[in-house]
Amino acid sequence: MNQAAPSSTIASNPLLEDWSARPFGTPPFERIEAAQFQPAFETALAEHLAEIAAITANRQEPDFANTIEALERAGRALGRVSDVFHALAGANTDDAIEEIERDISPKLAAHFSRIYLDTTLFGRVDALYRRRAALDLTPEQARVLERYHVAFRRAGAHLSEAARSRLAAISERLATLGTSFSQNIIADERDYTLVLEGEADLAGLPDFARAAARNAAEERGMPGKAVITLSRSSVEPFLQFSSRRDLREKVFRAFIARGDEGGASDNKAIIAEIVKLRAERAKLLGYESFAQFRLDDSMSKTPRAVRGLLDQVWTRARASALADRDALQKLAQDEGGNFPLAPWDWRYYADKLRKRMHDLDEASVKPYLQLDKVIEAAFDTAHRLFGLSFERREGIATWHPDVRVFEVKGPDGRHAGLFFGDYFARPSKHSGAWMTTLRDQEKLTGDVRPLVINVMNFNKADGPDLLSYDDARTLFHEFGHGLHALLSDVTYPMVSGTNVLTDWVELPSQLYEHWFERPEVLRRFALHYKTGEPMPEEMLKRLLKARNFNQGWATVEYVASALMDLEFHSLASADNLDVTAFEKQEMARIGMPDEIVMRHRPPHFGHVFSGGGYAAAYYSYMWSEVLDADAFRAFEETGDIFDPATARKLRDHVYSAGGSRDPETLYIAFRGRLPTPDALLARRGLADLAPAGEA
Repeated sequence: MNQAAPSSTIASNPLLEDWSARPFGTPPFERIEAAQFQPAFETALAEHLAEIAAITANRQEPDFANTIEALERAGRALGRVSDVFHALAGANTDDAIEEIERDISPKLAAHFSRIYLDTTLFGRVDALYRRRAALDLTPEQARVLERYHVAFRRAGAHLSEAARSRLAAISERLATLGTSFSQNIIADERDYTLVLEGEADLAGLPDFARAAARNAAEERGMPGKAVITLSRSSVEPFLQFSSRRDLREKVFRAFIARGDEGGASDNKAIIAEIVKLRAERAKLLGYESFAQFRLDDSMSKTPRAVRGLLDQVWTRARASALADRDALQKLAQDEGGNFPLAPWDWRYYADKLRKRMHDLDEASVKPYLQLDKVIEAAFDTAHRLFGLSFERREGIATWHPDVRVFEVKGPDGRHAGLFFGDYFARPSKHSGAWMTTLRDQEKLTGDVRPLVINVMNFNKADGPDLLSYDDARTLFHEFGHGLHALLSDVTYPMVSGTNVLTDWVELPSQLYEHWFERPEVLRRFALHYKTGEPMPEEMLKRLLKARNFNQGWATVEYVASALMDLEFHSLASADNLDVTAFEKQEMARIGMPDEIVMRHRPPHFGHVFSGGGYAAAYYSYMWSEVLDADAFRAFEETGDIFDPATARKLRDHVYSAGGSRDPETLYIAFRGRLPTPDALLARRGLADLAPAGEA
């Protein structure tokens, strides 16, 4: 993104121009400047309100075209400006973008509250919904009407004026708090570096980890140095390989303390206010808690159903993790470690234990997982399943030079969309991995093809970029989300691509991970970066056999976070909430092992507190894993993981359907029935571990 000239010197704002003449209708990133966003937002917001006013002023009887389709057509300029802005705010932010984000977030919340709390507009939607059976709608149209009706009611459009006013104020304040929470995390991550001084500090680190540390220092203006940052892709390898226990502790404590250091970037007061406001919002809408409100519009339906699944998995995972803890403690003692195992020791000794049990460690596997080859594997899998092809395209403007652009074509050779891959960590990027879009697929205004983004935070090296096994699986995961958008085949934007219920949205992504873990894929693409030779068959067998190694620990750190999210949002009242005390109380209640820490402690739990996306819904990954484990069995049962008939059903009823039908209906159309947790427990190696009290 060019930051050169202020918008006042620019006669035409590129954010508001017609992009149709540009390659594939892509945004003009080469001309976009931070100062252009404020006037672009102002213009787009006003335009959207004018479009909404035209709908409410229409004196004709409400019908699907003049109300629902009109709502679907409205706000296109605002959508374009917002999509570009949020892509930058996540993947290439700076002080100017963050200042705009703080200003625009509450304004956008107020804007959409004004629309979804408009009683006249809701009256039109409600009138249509009440006589929906007589409207002769297609199944997709019926679903779109239903989702609009749900959206207005969940916003509170049916409530009194006083309640609507308070709900609008809550939404605006939550937007401000969520932005502050997110910016505090990235501030803590940017401010921290551990400089590794000489060979003693580098002890135990393999060459690829040292190269990543040197590159991280270069990016931060410290050439010739080596640093560890608070990016997960920097922290986790250090904890895994460094033989310096004192430095592991230092990095670990800094990593889990993000947002919890006191001072300007501390998030605990923000969390307390967010939880309190969400509880108040739920009560205004007639629910006992925010969790009940949130889950009422999900596959799971109730907190009880979510807790039932999480508890069932928790008891087995905890038993597995405790057994692993004892094995790790013995290993540490055998090596002369006269100390109780601590959280910063787990990855280090787990890697050693895996080497002892399976003759396998990360350092031996990683040379076979080249970033370019893993991307190629993801593309090839999509080709074999769905007939898609991918061609690298140059000359398309992006937000950073590292971003790669691919044109996607369907089985018929026709253009199907663009895929943007932004793979490397940098100080201007939020941590984590995600998928988003610059444009969604739809047919309402023509054959609109999507612009899909995957963002990752892999370490960038001087030579070949090598991935850990988990990194490679993450790439497949996010690409699964990308396919959900690329394969979307619906008419209405409301139900396009990933615009689905939260506990359904992770199915396409988590399901796609299964193909990465198959020997049919690894044999072709797990090639040594120096020799080009495939991974030795014996190593491949050991790798797949060890897939469930340490799953107790991985499941515990995830489920603990999901339970913490659920308990925060099950509070009927959150006055005077002490976030630290609540965290300690809940961890003690579930019996969290002292040697394991939640994957996301509350002060940096961005899924839940940076916005409302996964609030009371972090369980969704586990809920979707019940689906994806069973769904992949459909392929295994045919004896062909690329079985054409099964792939066609998967495409039609999962990847292409978006939110055009109820998720249960879609899953049954694909599989013939709903799943049970059995396949999930088997996949994680927990099926044979009975909970305490069971035979």
